[in-house]
Amino acid sequence: MASESGTLTSSDYISHHLTNLTFGKLPEGTTRYDGSVVGEGGTWTFAHGTEAADMGFWALNVDTMFWSVGLGLLFIWLFQKVAKSATAGVPGNTQNFVETIIEFVDENVKSIFHHKNELIAPLSLTIFVWVFMMNTMDLIPVDWIPFVAAEMGISYMKVVPTTDVNATAGMALSVFALIIYYSIKAKGVSGFLAELSLQPLGKWLLPFNLFLEVVGLIAKPVSLALRLFGNMYAGEMIFILIALLPFWVQWVLSVPWAIFHILVITLQAFIFMVLTIVYMAMAHDDH
Repeated sequence: MASESGTLTSSDYISHHLTNLTFGKLPEGTTRYDGSVVGEGGTWTFAHGTEAADMGFWALNVDTMFWSVGLGLLFIWLFQKVAKSATAGVPGNTQNFVETIIEFVDENVKSIFHHKNELIAPLSLTIFVWVFMMNTMDLIPVDWIPFVAAEMGISYMKVVPTTDVNATAGMALSVFALIIYYSIKAKGVSGFLAELSLQPLGKWLLPFNLFLEVVGLIAKPVSLALRLFGNMYAGEMIFILIALLPFWVQWVLSVPWAIFHILVITLQAFIFMVLTIVYMAMAHDDH
């Protein structure tokens, strides 16, 4: 697309590839990209350019939802298929691959989480595989899917869900909700509140303790969301910048960067999983 869109500047090209396909309600009186003005009552539509900012909180990034849900369903289908067809004899390549992933996740859970909770292992497996699959979409050449989408009349198409902070924040907040739930379940409301207010400096410095502990608690989902988003967004940006270079330079740079990025993709999925296990272990620990 970089070579075929001569009317686009480099800035336009980068902006286009970093824009989500967003659906939402434009408020009344909004001036649209084509100069028209939204009438009384507003209108539900797909955003063009900067219109997504006018749609507010309830705007939906359709491409993020499509690819994340689609990859999640692919994960469920693949692992369920392997589970149903698993044999006690010599496993096939797919079964062997899935079993390796399960054993890897199980070993990490056992080494970090020393409590009894049947949710942690499947939660960790889901996080690792799902985040890895979403990250892997970054290895698809940046123009391929957007070009197909454009041929179908779809203006924008971001295919890496983890480059959307809404997706990473949503996953992080889900983990945060589990942290709060299991903290209260394991320690009771009074125990949870005591943990927030009486540590690390005792009851005489309760306000200071509360400030430190609340900041530390809030930092958990923030670190989960922004670490994953920042690394994947930076990786996508580099692929986009490479796509702006002459064709022969693209081949020279894109292959080694893609090989290196495989490490980043795997590492970010692993870190998200491990931090989730650590945070869930801390929620169960009684200080």
